[in-house]
Amino acid sequence: MLNWMQLHARAAFQALRGLARQPIGTVLSALVVGIALSLPAAGYLLLDNVATLARGVSGTPEISIFMRQDAGEGQLRAVERNLAADALVASFRHVSREEALRHLEQSGLGDVLGGLTDNPLPDAFIVVPRGDDPERYAQLHARFGDWDGVDHVQLDSAWVDRLHALLGLGKSAVILLAGLLGFALVVITFNTIRLQIMTQRQEIDVSRLLGATDRFIRRPFYWFGSLQGLLGGMVALGTVWLSVRALSGPVEGLAAAYGAVFQLAGPGVEESLVILGFAAFLGWFGSAISVRRHLSERLR
Repeated sequence: MLNWMQLHARAAFQALRGLARQPIGTVLSALVVGIALSLPAAGYLLLDNVATLARGVSGTPEISIFMRQDAGEGQLRAVERNLAADALVASFRHVSREEALRHLEQSGLGDVLGGLTDNPLPDAFIVVPRGDDPERYAQLHARFGDWDGVDHVQLDSAWVDRLHALLGLGKSAVILLAGLLGFALVVITFNTIRLQIMTQRQEIDVSRLLGATDRFIRRPFYWFGSLQGLLGGMVALGTVWLSVRALSGPVEGLAAAYGAVFQLAGPGVEESLVILGFAAFLGWFGSAISVRRHLSERLR
């Protein structure tokens, strides 16, 4: 008796033969699926590149921790230890009172500061958090303010909030577009499998008379839809990569005109696997609905 893997291998081979028997229809279906999927994939890729560009232009957001004037050496060392042990902190540096005063003097305020008898500036820590999640910045802001010796915490994340709001809106639009196009692709696969069932109705009846189970008969149709979706996903990846290659030169030229260095990034391994998996799932889902709707009527 054939095991589970052999049964699926045979069903996949039957599906491949079915795709090869109608090359024009297979190519056209793959093009339709691929072009439709390339739209949300390109939109997501565009948002990712815009976010990268915005971070580069705006600089890395920081959190400034200002110590009290009477903060002792022990309190400074305690803050350093806490920052070094905090998993949400990417890096930090200590700006001493003397260093801050030197920076002010070098900025042209030496005459003003010359009349002061004491250094009015406190010790400070400049902290770079990991990531740019606004909730993480708020969490760190509250945490730093509770430490002993800390007088004030300044949060530099207004642009992060605006960036996340814009990216969130863009991602919602991409998800909506992907959902609408995904529904259309399910309908396409549904009709394709329905036609396959109609053309193979005699083979299905004979297989049923010979004792084939429902799962055995349905399995090749599931593979047919999945492979058709997978081919469409490959077309989508190819379309996105060609678009990135075509636009890389003009984008780099535009960035250079503004004195910036920027290069479009194509989909990585993880994004590519997501696109292929999503396309295969849509094909399988459409075929599953069609099989349950049309094939089950013949199997009763």
